[in-house]
Amino acid sequence: MKISECDILILPGLGNSSPGHWQLRWAERMASAAVVEQADWDEPDLDDWVATIDQAARLTTRPVVLVAHSLAVIAVAHAGPRLPNNVRGAFLVSPPDIELSSAAPEETYGFRPILRDPLPFPSMLVASTNDPLCTIDRAVEFATCWGSDFHLAGEAGHINVASGHGPWPEGLLMFTRLMQRLK
Repeated sequence: MKISECDILILPGLGNSSPGHWQLRWAERMASAAVVEQADWDEPDLDDWVATIDQAARLTTRPVVLVAHSLAVIAVAHAGPRLPNNVRGAFLVSPPDIELSSAAPEETYGFRPILRDPLPFPSMLVASTNDPLCTIDRAVEFATCWGSDFHLAGEAGHINVASGHGPWPEGLLMFTRLMQRLK
């Protein structure tokens, strides 16, 4: 599937994406991309986040591909079973281990437990070997449970502005590989 043939819904994590974040850069560069705005970025409510993602997907008449970072990845795991059939895939980056990581912010605890049901659409999970919020073993476990292709990003931290990832061209290449699989 070509990017121009679908709507790309950008799903930032806790606190929203900061200026220069790769998600915002992608939203600016892709004509068919839009950032999904949550009601509360700093005190997230799981039910609200899931409903907002679901509503955004239902408001489009074209195929949808989700691009989730951090806490939004966990929201997608919760939303997956209720999302409409036009959601064709998900690009999942840096899932936080809100169950076991001591670095997970308390504001994320309402997203526990992390659902492990297979996603009803193809997905790719990208994780880093030195993400302070998730070990590789846990990221592999999530990918396996969700039926996601797993891609290792090397020592890339949480794959955000703080870890030096503004444009993140390597991520765009991985996203392109996912798009080639979608119909």
